Formats: sequence, structure tokens, C-alpha cells
Amino acid sequence: MQALKNLHALLEIIRTLRSPAGCLWDRQQTRADLAKYLLDETCELIDAIDSGSASALKEELGDLLFQILFLAVMAEEQGEFTLSDVMAAISEKMIRRHPHVFGDRAVRDVAEVKANWQAIKRDIEMKHASGGILDGILRSLPALIRAQKMTEAAATVGFDWDRTDAVMLKVEEELHELKEALQQGTPQKIREELGDLLFTLVNLCRFVKVNADEALRRANRKFEERFACMEQKLAAAGKTPEQASLAEMDELWDECKKTTA
Repeated sequence: MQALKNLHALLEIIRTLRSPAGCLWDRQQTRADLAKYLLDETCELIDAIDSGSASALKEELGDLLFQILFLAVMAEEQGEFTLSDVMAAISEKMIRRHPHVFGDRAVRDVAEVKANWQAIKRDIEMKHASGGILDGILRSLPALIRAQKMTEAAATVGFDWDRTDAVMLKVEEELHELKEALQQGTPQKIREELGDLLFTLVNLCRFVKVNADEALRRANRKFEERFACMEQKLAAAGKTPEQASLAEMDELWDECKKTTA
């Protein structure tokens, strides 16, 4: 009950901010404005999840929730729909997409749950559009995420490898083609082959059940930690990276690898 009271209180805060007697800045916000803030807040939420900090997670969840409720209030002002409509719609969708929980469909494993989810989603989308399997995957998604979603969708209709070593052969094939493009020195061909290699690596991630975006974010964080460690060691020696030789930085990098995850 307390959560419901807090939800109502937050909605009233937003309605007050949007009212004639409210905040001029909040009153001027549009959906396009909110779209930019949603992306920023989502990225900050992901950083909070990666940090492992419960307090940061709580704060960023609140920031994202505020943006979502703000959009709901804006729709309410236009007489389009209410927050209640939003919650009813998502509740109905979750029940429909979990027939193994709320219905009588049996599943063997998580892979079958995901396959059912995609099949149900595709059936609904096909009723509202005449497009293909990939049409429902947003083009505005980050390229890495979209690549994995596309290969996941293709796999649900059987367009997939049957074993990991077959995917690895494709990786080796794309790497060989990239080497040839680098020897030719044609920028357009190099870009094309780099793209093919990246796409195949994302496919490999999906095939071995690794989230490609999460894997790259972890690699980014690891690089960031090790580079900072190297900078600290150089600073302790009275140097900056610009003043150090590559050999010195490589040596310190190897030391940092032993002390960072």
C-alpha cells in the first residue's frame, strides 16, 4: 500500500510541475525532449547496475521511473491514455507471452521459453504489419544490440548454425577476408569486412548465450580500470603517459593486469 501511495504522490508532483502554476521548464517539455532524457537515464541505470551499488541503482531507477511517469502524464493531458491503461496493457501482454505460467503450455527449458516468446510476439506483429521477421527490430537501437536481436529472431525460424565450431569457422573466414582487405588498402572494403567480422562475433556471442553488449561493456570497464592503474603508477614515478615510452607503459600495463579483474 505504501508503494501505491508513493506512486500517487509522484504523479501529483508531476501534474503540479506541468500545471499553469508549476515549473515553466517542465511545462515546455515535449515527448521529443523526454526521448533524449530517457536514453540518458537508461545509460545511467546500466552504469549503476554495473557498479553493483544498491544506492546508485535505487537512485537511477527513480530517475528513469520519473521520466516514464512524466510521459504518462503528458498523454493523460492530451486525453490519449492514462497510467492505468499502460499498466493494464503491459499486464495483459505479460500474461499472453507467458502461457507456460498463466496457461496450459508446457516448456522444457529456457530456450523454449524464449522461442515461444518470439513466436507469440511475431504473431501479434504480423497482424499489424505485412513485414518480415526482422521488421519489428528498431533501427534506432545501438548497432551491437540490434545485431544480436536480429540474429536471435532469425534463429527462431531455423536460420542458425548447429554447433559452435561452425560459427568459429565463419569468424575465421571473416577475419581472413579482413586481412585481404587490409592488404588491398581500400577503405570501403576494410569498413565492409570489419562490419562483417563484428556481426559474426555478435552471432557467436548469441550462439554461446553471451550478451554482446554486456560483454563489450565489461571489456570497456576492464580497459578503463587498467589504464587508470597505469596512469597512477606513472604519476607515482613523476611521469604522464605522454612522457612515458610505449615499452614503459606496456610493462606497467602487465603489472596492472595482475591486480585488476
